[in-house]
Formats: sequence, structure tokens, C-alpha cells
Amino acid sequence: MGIFDTTEFSDEIEILVDKLEQESNDRQLNREERALIDVLDTVKLIEEGEGLNEFWLSSLDHARISNSFELIGASTIVDTLNSSQWCQSASSDRSQYSDTESNHLSGIEEEYFEALTEVPDLIEVFIEEEIDA
Repeated sequence: MGIFDTTEFSDEIEILVDKLEQESNDRQLNREERALIDVLDTVKLIEEGEGLNEFWLSSLDHARISNSFELIGASTIVDTLNSSQWCQSASSDRSQYSDTESNHLSGIEEEYFEALTEVPDLIEVFIEEEIDA
């Protein structure tokens, strides 16, 4: 368990993502399906790890993930990702951040987690409109 609150997704979303992850072994997922997996995996990574710092230090395809959040309609999340991109070149240890860096990142993460409360609903709409489940 990380230092952040956990976002709850419906069982239907979790089951669909598990199904898509399994299907990805046998077929190429379309952009919408890939976006759904990207969003849920990224939310879990950020919550279970050390926040946005961990996201930027991961080996994930950051541009694709940002585009995935944009695709589901979570533009505020994209803004917070863009605002925290400087973490990519910062220390991997948050305790090494200056007070200014730490305060700046904390403010960005506060905005991220506020916007995150809307993501489950955005995903529900996205699934209804874009994914033939």
C-alpha cells in the first residue's frame, strides 16, 4: 500500500481490464482498449508507489499514457503529468528534493488526486461510447 488514497474502480471495469490484458497475449489491442489498460495501470502505479515521481522514473511510455488519459477525457490529469515532467531528471529519492521542489510536487499531486476522483466516471462513459465490451 502506498502513501496515497486508493481509487476504486467498479468490478466491471476491473474485469474488463483483466480480460483485455489476457486478450493482449493473442491479439493486438485497439487504441481505446490500450488506453483503458494504460490509465488503470498508471493510476495503480502512482498510488502504490511514490506518486508522480515514481511515474516519471518508470520505464513506461509516458507520451502514450498521457495520450491515453486525454483519450478518456481526463485533461486535468494530463496537465498534472505535464507539470510534473521535471521529475524525470530529478533525484529518484524524493527525500533529496529541495523544499521548493517538494512543495511544488506536492501541489501538483494534490491537483492530480483531486482530478483522479473523476476518472472512474470518465472511464465508465468511455467504455460505453468507445469500447465494444
